[in-house]
Amino acid sequence: MKMISPDFDNSSKTPLYIQLYDYLKSEITGGAIGSGEKLPSLRKLSRDLSISITTADLAYSQLAVEGYIYSVPQSGYYVSELNFGADHEITPPEKLIGHDTFTINKPAYRCDLSCFNFVKWKKCMAKVLNEYPEALLYESDPQGEEALRCEISKYVYSSRGVIASPDQIVIGAGTQQLTSHLCRIMKRMNIGLVSTEDPGYLPVQNIFRDHGFSLTKIPVTQDGINISKLPTNLASAVYVSPSNQFPTGSVMPVGRRYQLLKWATENKSYILEDDYDSELRYFGKPVPALQGLDKNSRVVYLGSFSSTLFPAIKISYMVLPEEMMNIWSDIKTDYTQTCSKTEQLTLALFMADGSYSTNIKKLRKLYSQKLQVALSAFNAYADGIVQPVNTQSGINILLKVRTKKDPIHLSELARSLGLNVIPTAELTDQDTSALIFYYNQIPLEEMDAAIENMINKWTE
Repeated sequence: MKMISPDFDNSSKTPLYIQLYDYLKSEITGGAIGSGEKLPSLRKLSRDLSISITTADLAYSQLAVEGYIYSVPQSGYYVSELNFGADHEITPPEKLIGHDTFTINKPAYRCDLSCFNFVKWKKCMAKVLNEYPEALLYESDPQGEEALRCEISKYVYSSRGVIASPDQIVIGAGTQQLTSHLCRIMKRMNIGLVSTEDPGYLPVQNIFRDHGFSLTKIPVTQDGINISKLPTNLASAVYVSPSNQFPTGSVMPVGRRYQLLKWATENKSYILEDDYDSELRYFGKPVPALQGLDKNSRVVYLGSFSSTLFPAIKISYMVLPEEMMNIWSDIKTDYTQTCSKTEQLTLALFMADGSYSTNIKKLRKLYSQKLQVALSAFNAYADGIVQPVNTQSGINILLKVRTKKDPIHLSELARSLGLNVIPTAELTDQDTSALIFYYNQIPLEEMDAAIENMINKWTE
């Protein structure tokens, strides 16, 4: 039986039984006390170390709970057989992270804090915490908080022409999570084929693929997706962004919209309409949503607050037609709501007092100014080199660049300046060298110089 002699620190805030536990654990894991070896009795340990029997018992009990030692009735405590060798030693980190050492990584790209009123948001969140704390002691409804669904119902009708009762709305932590729910619903409807735009939003395509759906990529023209290439005589779904196609910025005219609705009705198929940032249109009124034209319940409407609030919010929603809603009602209790209840209620208050609508108006004005400065900068510093394509709405511009440099290299050069530029080759199988330039988070006063520096790097 090995002599146990820990070096107790009576001035430490760590209780003696924890100090004894740490010492014995270190001796066991380091091999100083071998497997099967008997430990001193509680009474002997108490006497040898001048500690209470309670302190010794607490240390032994913790070691036993974690499996380092075991008790044999009428015999005592023994060291367990462990799977690692005698040279194994568990060492704590050199310095534990505390409030004085905690840091938040600096964003890779430039940001503009004037894009959102965080002070007003904080007031709404404080109201939730101060006036409705009891609501936060229970999990959120799998479908989303009713207060927020009611506000969304009113907003999408007035701003996008979407007809939806609160009972048709499902809230989730981002479009990707809602798409996963859609996959489960469509499988129950025996839909196994999804058509997507090419180029288009790749993460959603990956979700359909990972859920076992067959995918067909349909080319996008200046009028949106090529409807003539959609499957016929087969129940399927098509994922589209008719009001501001990503990344081309194309808008589907009303005649083509009716053609798409006719295709869905005749083929017993569904249109998944992603309306991610269509409120942000800077010339004329925002184009009404496709869902408002649907008379046969063939459109699923998907919306998000990431572009109009801030990306970290991760609150999105979908409006389901009746047949899909009935299926969702049957399966929703199988899943928990992953979208923060606190943020859902905060957003409901933010919308109810008009702050959200005010923020949209502010963003339209600010982003319109940024877009004009960006276009002027490209014209001044990159005439003949860079051709901006979609310049009417959204938070990005599609750039066609005439250069011998690889698109990936161009995006890396932009990143070195804190600018977010993505090659479209990452979104499509087509042979393309275009780039997606996100201008929305660049401060207005920095826009001209930022683009000039980027062009200089691209043409060096």
